[in-house]
Amino acid sequence: MPVAASAIYFLNLRGDVLINRLYRDDVGGNMVDAFRMHIMQTKELGTCPVRQIGGCSFLYMRISNVYIVIVVSSNANVSCAFKFVVEAVALFKSYFGGTFDEDAIRNNFVLIYELLDEIMDFGYPQNLSPEILKLYITQEGVRSPFSSKPSDKPVPNATLQVTGAVGWRREGLVYKKNEVFLDIVESVNLLMSSKGSVLRCDVTGKILMKCFLSGMPDLKLGLNDKIGLEKEAQLKSRPSKSGKTIELDDVTFHQCVNLTRFNSEKTVSFVPPDGEFELMKYRITEGVNLPFRVLPTIKELGRTRMEINVKVKSVFGAKMFALGVVVKVPVPKQTAKTSFQTTSGKAKYNASIDSLVWKIRKFPGQTEATMSAEVELISTMGEKKLANRPPIQMEFQVPMFTASGLRVRFLKVCGASTI
Repeated sequence: MPVAASAIYFLNLRGDVLINRLYRDDVGGNMVDAFRMHIMQTKELGTCPVRQIGGCSFLYMRISNVYIVIVVSSNANVSCAFKFVVEAVALFKSYFGGTFDEDAIRNNFVLIYELLDEIMDFGYPQNLSPEILKLYITQEGVRSPFSSKPSDKPVPNATLQVTGAVGWRREGLVYKKNEVFLDIVESVNLLMSSKGSVLRCDVTGKILMKCFLSGMPDLKLGLNDKIGLEKEAQLKSRPSKSGKTIELDDVTFHQCVNLTRFNSEKTVSFVPPDGEFELMKYRITEGVNLPFRVLPTIKELGRTRMEINVKVKSVFGAKMFALGVVVKVPVPKQTAKTSFQTTSGKAKYNASIDSLVWKIRKFPGQTEATMSAEVELISTMGEKKLANRPPIQMEFQVPMFTASGLRVRFLKVCGASTI
C-alpha cells in the first residue's frame, strides 16, 4: 500500500506551525515553508486540497481555525491520508471534550505528540479508535469549559480489545433494558431537462443504528435487496415471496460487519458497537420512486420582465407529509424587483444566490402547491436573449418514505444477555 504521510503539520490561519511530526526522512523539516509561500500566501487554499510543489505533494484540510497538512514525496494513498486526518481529528476531540482548535492544540502539546506516535508508524496509519487508545493512553486532555463531561466508565481487558477481533466493542456492557433503533436516511439526486426527461437520477442512502445491548450480541439484518433474497431462496430451496426487490449498485459497510459471511450468504451479520453508528452506505440508480414532480413555466416578457410559475405535486401517500420543503428557482443577476403569489408557504428573492426561494414548512401527500412570480430586470446593453439559467433545485425531508423502495425485512438479535 502506498505511504499515507511522510510528515504532518498543524498550522494556524497565519501559517505558524503549532505542532508537527516527521515519520520518514524523505522530506525536509522546512517543507512547510513551501506550503506557506506557494499556497497560503497566494490565496489558493480553496481551489484543490492536493497540490504538488517541486518533488513533494501537499494534502491539506482546514478544521476550525487549524490547517492540517500532510507532506509526502512518493506515491501517496490520498484517500487513506484524508481518512487518517478525519479519524485523527475525531480522536483528538474525544480527548479534548469535543473541541479541536488552536487553543486546544496549544494546551495539549504533550498528549498530541503521544497520540501521533501511536496512530501512525513510518507513514502508515495504525489504530485510531478512541475507545481502544484510551485504554493505555489514560492522560486526560485540557478541556474547554464548554465541553462535555468525560465518561468515567471502566474498560476491562485492554489486551483483548487491542488484539481481539471485536475491537469496536468492549466487554462487560450491561443495560437494564436491551434496545435497538434503526433508521434509513436517503438523499435523491435528480437532474431533469426542460422537456421533462430524466437526465440523471440516483439515490444515496445510509442505515443508522443505535444499540443499547448487554453482553456481546450478534445481529442479523435482512433487506429486500435482489442478491440477498436470491441467495436466501437458494439456501432454503424455495422461491422468494418478498415482493419488490432492490438492486444495490454500491455498498460500503461499517467495520463490524462480517464480510466473509456477507460474501458467502449475502446476509448482513455483525456485532454492533455500543451506541450510535452508521452500519452501511449504498447507492441505487434503477427503479427510483420520486416523491415530487416539479412543473415550471417561465415566460420572458421582453428584456426587462419575466413571469415564473412553478407547480409542485407530491406523489407519495396521502397519509404522509414532507417537512422543510425548499424550492430554489434561479433568476438572472440583473434582477431588480420581484412579487409573489403562493398557495402555500412563503417565497422571497435571495440576491446572494440569484434565486427565488420558496419555503413550505409542511407538504401533505397527494396535494399540489403553486408559486407565481413576476420578476423585473435591469435593462442591459447585452444580448437580447437572457443568459441560460441553472436548473431548479429542491430540498425536502419525507419521513417514512424511501425513494429507493429499500425496506428492512427483519432484524434478529442473538446473544444479548439480560439482568
